[in-house]
Order: sequence, then structure tokens, then C-alpha cells
Amino acid sequence: MNITFENPEKVSGLMTITVEEADYQEKVRKTLNEYRRKANIPGFRPGQAPLSLIKRQAGAQVKVDVINQLVGEKLYEYIKENKINMLGEPMPHLGQEPVDLDAPAPYTLQFDIAVAPELDLKLDKRNKIVYYNIKADDKMIDQQIDAFASRGGSYEKVDAYEDNDMLKGDLRELNADGSTKEDGITVADAVMMPAYIKVEEQKAVFNDAKAGDIITFNPKKAYPESTVELSSLLKISKEEAENVTADFSYQITEITRYKKHDINQELFDQVFGEGTVTDEAAFRAKVAEDLQKQLDTNADYRFLSDVRKYVENKLGDVKYADDIMKRIMLANNKDKDQEYVDKNYEASIKELTWHLAKNILLEQCAVKIDDADVKAVAKEMTRMQFAQYGMTNIPEEYLDNYAEEMLKKPEQADQFVSQAADRKLMVALKDVVTLDNKEISFEEFSKLEA
Repeated sequence: MNITFENPEKVSGLMTITVEEADYQEKVRKTLNEYRRKANIPGFRPGQAPLSLIKRQAGAQVKVDVINQLVGEKLYEYIKENKINMLGEPMPHLGQEPVDLDAPAPYTLQFDIAVAPELDLKLDKRNKIVYYNIKADDKMIDQQIDAFASRGGSYEKVDAYEDNDMLKGDLRELNADGSTKEDGITVADAVMMPAYIKVEEQKAVFNDAKAGDIITFNPKKAYPESTVELSSLLKISKEEAENVTADFSYQITEITRYKKHDINQELFDQVFGEGTVTDEAAFRAKVAEDLQKQLDTNADYRFLSDVRKYVENKLGDVKYADDIMKRIMLANNKDKDQEYVDKNYEASIKELTWHLAKNILLEQCAVKIDDADVKAVAKEMTRMQFAQYGMTNIPEEYLDNYAEEMLKKPEQADQFVSQAADRKLMVALKDVVTLDNKEISFEEFSKLEA
């Protein structure tokens, strides 16, 4: 078998493979003999059918399969041995004449190969990149403590209604004269939050209401645009709710108000575990410490984003074999059409350029990713997910088990590998380039352009 590769354009090449009969003949013979050994053909004992019959039945397909397998193996061997940085998969050459495998060998097959561009990229202390140092201020700490107190709060009974309180009472449909309608709609223990009533006039009738009071209001007027809310309140279908126009009485039996948790030892233990902090000063310090970790992570990812912009500007317009790359993109998205490729090609190439550049930086910084790095990312992601629900005191063993389950899913595992690479690259690059440190508040940081 003869293989040649021509790539005068550097980012693309033409691979030509010439297959001689001797390259596949022995493999075809062995495969046909294996077919014969397993064949169960009427009129012949198992495995005793003539080889000529097997050849007539399966010879052509076996030959095609063997040649395809052989070409694929040799093609990738050549690419590996010659260190060709191929992008995507080889594409059949557009100028390739149909190959008649029924004709005698030799057969010539040609493939268009997209090759990764050689990027001239090296970062050192001569490269200055902004690094934002975000500080957790008192306002952020207060907001976080308020969030913990809100999540740890509870409802308590009160005597008089205030905005956002929750009411429980009995609803009864009324006649036009204000009397209770016989066989009208009644709902016991109906729960209401007047704060969500859309019409101010109807909402106002609940002002200063007390337990035991009987309020008269019109549900249809209170929720003029939502039969869903009306049907939910009155426990009827949406179709029935369409026809409800009457006033209702509402006898309040209970008023409850959500009260944030006091800033005390019980809250400290809920948030950080029993006895971890024992006074408010220590609680604020621990909240600030955890916030700072999150802010440092935000700063790191912003730094990597700024590194990317810096690198993209430094590289300028990177040349690719656009025609081949678009064919590869179309082949990889079999459910899409050429319009999709044309629309998304530029963004795809931009991502590819950063991927290639990042690999160069990882190699330059000698960054290696191991299983422990990937698991650490999965574990931290798990910790953050629980923290969103105020669960900051999850046992390490539980986090380990949860992370291991996530890593069993290939797509998530690939994502964690990429994140682990990003994290280690961020750390390494801080020592490679010159940091232009800027102190900034979180509010200012949030307003930075993406």
C-alpha cells in the first residue's frame, strides 16, 4: 500500500492511498474461510459448503469491508506517525472518481484533510493582563446573612394583617343582596395572600384585617386576567371560573407572617454546622470568608476570559481550510442543513481557535490534569449546588459519593475535565504573565462588559 500526503496550503492536504491486491487478498481469504466455517446452507453439512459458493454470496461485500477497514487503519497510522494535527475526520476528496471495487486492483482513494493551523503563541512577563481583585464588603456580607436568615425563617401566627402575610379562612359565595347563597360555592380553609391580588381596590379591603373579621370582595375583579388563580382559589374548573361574577365573603380564621430567623446560635449551626462559630462576629467573618472564595473564583474566570481576548487579539485572523471545515461540520450535524453550517461556522471556528490556543498554553505551562483534579471540580460543583439551597454543611463523604455519581456520566465527566484544565491554567498563567491588579467592588465587577 502506498500513501502520499500533499499539503502546500499548510491548513489542508490531499491524502492519496493506493491499495494493491496483495494488501487485502490474504485478509479476504481468511474472512471467507471463517464465513464458510460458520455457514449453515441448505444441502450442505454445516461448515462444508464449497468456498466458491461462499465467494459468490459474500465475496464482494467481504472485499469492500476488508478494504475499508484496511484503508482506515493505515490512514490513521500514517497521520499518527507523521504527527499530522488533523481537525475532524478525513473527507472523501471532492475530485475523487468513483472507485469500482469489482474491477481488478490497484484502487486509488483520495481524502481531503483539514490541518490545524500553526499558532505563533507564547505568553511571558512581557504580556500584561488585568486581574480584578474583588472584595467582600459589609453590604455583601449583610445581604448574604439576610439570605441565610430568610431561608431559615418560619411562619408565625399574628393578630392583624400586613402586606405579604398569609391568610386562612372560609369563602362563601354571596347573593346580590349580600346574603350567603344557598348551594353557592364554599371553600373551607381557603389560603390567600392578598399581596398577589392584581387590582388595588380589591387588595385594599384586606388592609388592617384581623383574625375573625369577615371581608367581602369580588374574586373575579381581584384576578381579572387569570382564571387559573381564580379556579385555584375557589376549587373549581377553569371553565366554571369563567362564569363566576359574584361577591364572596371571607371569614379570616388565621393570619400567619413569615419571620426571618434571628441572628443567633441556632442560625450559626444551621449554616455552618454545630459549634463551628459561636458569636455574630465569628459568623460574619465566616460568611465573609466563604464569599471571598466565590469572588476569587469569579475573578479567576474573568481573568481567563480576558486572557482569551488577549490571545485572540494577539493571534489575529487565523486561517483554516474553510471549505473542508464546513463539510466536516455538516457531517457532524447530520440533522442540520448547509444554512445551519453557514450561520454557525464563524462562532465554531472562534471556539476551535481558543481550544487550540488553550492546548498550547497548557503545554507551555506544563499543566497536567489527573483524576484527583477532575474529582475536585465535580465535588466543588456539588457543594455549590447544595449551597444554592442554603445547605452549606454537607458531609464530605456525601459530597464524594455525589461527585462520583456525576463522573459516571460521560458528558458531565468531559465538562469537569475541561473545567479542571481551566482552573489549573488560570493558576499557572498568573505566574507566567504580568498581572495588572485592580481593586474593584462586586457591584462594579458585575457591570464590566463581558
